[in-house]
Amino acid sequence: MTKISALHEEWLKTPGYQDAYEESHAEFALARQLIEARTKSGFSQEEIASRMGTSQSAVARLESGSTLPSMRTLSRYARATNCEISIRLKPIKKNSGATSKSW
Repeated sequence: MTKISALHEEWLKTPGYQDAYEESHAEFALARQLIEARTKSGFSQEEIASRMGTSQSAVARLESGSTLPSMRTLSRYARATNCEISIRLKPIKKNSGATSKSW
């Protein structure tokens, strides 16, 4: 059986894959955080859904990383998992030789 990490390394050689991967990185990082918050809270998807006033399938979609939730939905999810939202913007690492703009 092939590991996903080996496939990922192979796919990185495919034109367009790396750009698509980097574009979706934030969505998957958010999904990972949602799952981690739910797991640490000790609730199932069904329990989170009930606390949010939505369906288990909606929670599953949020945790899949396939869609970007609204801030309102993230707030509801955070409350349901006894968490708070913290948003930060950080500079993108530039390749050496690239010029950076000073603010």
